[in-house]
Amino acid sequence: MKKTLTTRAADYNQWYLDVIEAADLAEHSDVKGAMVIKPYGYAIWERMQKILDERIKEHGVQNAYFPLLIPKSFLTKEASHVEGFAKECAVVTHYRLKMALDGKSVIVDPEAKLEEELIIRPTSETVMYSTFSRWIKSWRDLPLQINQWANVMRWEMRTRLFLRTSEFLWQEGHTAHATYDEAEAEARWALSMYEDFTRDVLAMSVVPGMKTESEKFAGADHTFTIEAMMQDGKALQAGTSHNLGQNFAKAFEVKFLGKENTEEYVYQTSWGVSTRMIGGLIMSHSDDDGLVLPPRIAPHQVVIIPIYKTDEERVAVEAAAHSIAQSLKAETMWEEKVRVHVDTRDNKSFGEKTYEWLKKGVPVRIEIGPRDVANNSCMMMRRDRFGKNPIELGVAVEEALKYLILIQHDLLEANMQNRLTRTHHVDSYDELKSKIEEGGFFLTHWCGDNACEKKVKEELKATTRCIPLAQENEEGTCVVCSKPSQRRVIFARAY
Repeated sequence: MKKTLTTRAADYNQWYLDVIEAADLAEHSDVKGAMVIKPYGYAIWERMQKILDERIKEHGVQNAYFPLLIPKSFLTKEASHVEGFAKECAVVTHYRLKMALDGKSVIVDPEAKLEEELIIRPTSETVMYSTFSRWIKSWRDLPLQINQWANVMRWEMRTRLFLRTSEFLWQEGHTAHATYDEAEAEARWALSMYEDFTRDVLAMSVVPGMKTESEKFAGADHTFTIEAMMQDGKALQAGTSHNLGQNFAKAFEVKFLGKENTEEYVYQTSWGVSTRMIGGLIMSHSDDDGLVLPPRIAPHQVVIIPIYKTDEERVAVEAAAHSIAQSLKAETMWEEKVRVHVDTRDNKSFGEKTYEWLKKGVPVRIEIGPRDVANNSCMMMRRDRFGKNPIELGVAVEEALKYLILIQHDLLEANMQNRLTRTHHVDSYDELKSKIEEGGFFLTHWCGDNACEKKVKEELKATTRCIPLAQENEEGTCVVCSKPSQRRVIFARAY
């Protein structure tokens, strides 16, 4: 029996989970707070990984891999860093198990206690920068630009598939530079790369900005972020880059001999995006019928479903379907070959197939049966819109390519309009309080005092998302305390 999805209007959070289940993206694992990413969900992550990896390497960054386990003493070297992650760390204390006396259960071997406890990485700054201190000796070794594709663990108390799980996948870039300006340029490049990726590939319109002091990455001089708005008006931090200054360099003795033969500390950056991008993708575009995917990120851009009853009909219909598929696969879209799948499964009815691909968000679906073959035509559908359009076989490839371009454009346009129409300038605390329940981004004057920021967080359950980079200085007064303010910050409720 087909499960009807909860509607967004009825229960947005349950709708989100229903979409994930119906699209067969992920499920909860036997470890509380962790998830199993299923093949179709992982295929989406592989698409993200492929595109980002190419852009990262084009910038001169090299991939490497560092250990999962970090000596506990490493975390204590950078005080603000350990303070920021202490509550989320999983700790390894022993290296061996043994059978209990009952011969049936397994216990930790008390004789196998580690001399120094190990932390399962919540992020890799400490273990990587200890290594950097050995790799970097001279200015000739700079810049050092390293990226890692890995899993990390942050012991979350309240989890939600993709958005917040105890273990998740990500990429983390880490670079070292001779000057502050070079590090700043690198952090801004990473932010720009993420902004371009979310806009051009994921069809998500984001606001680039800087985090406030209380919201920045633990141990950073300052943090840049891209903030996306979901369909319910809540914010999602989609990616971050950090100018770490010399904080970690001093903690881990990452030095170099400069051109003037003087020893100096490097300036560093780190930046990353994770599988929470898949959660953002779901909530940005999907509808009450299931997942909706932008063509550039979809594992299958076009699915063709042959319809037949007899073996004779099957031969003719599948020949026509494969002919369209081969022609489409020869075409190039966004510098890649078009990804096409012909669904010839015998264990699924036509209705089951169309339902499945609808739920999985395939951008373009083509149906072709005996009557269509006789009429030299097929039926073509856009996932983001309802209705079937009869298309002549001779122009089916051309029309499918047009659909892909239009869908990519229209999804971005709809996402952008949602953000723009739900972004408001607010000039009083009472106004902010009355509107925050509606959801959206609220551009609000703020004096910069942590106490005012904390009051909004505690009373309204909203946080400072970022100080937008694309704004002019503007005289005003803080909505909380009425002290002078020079610019606006975005307050919003967030995932």
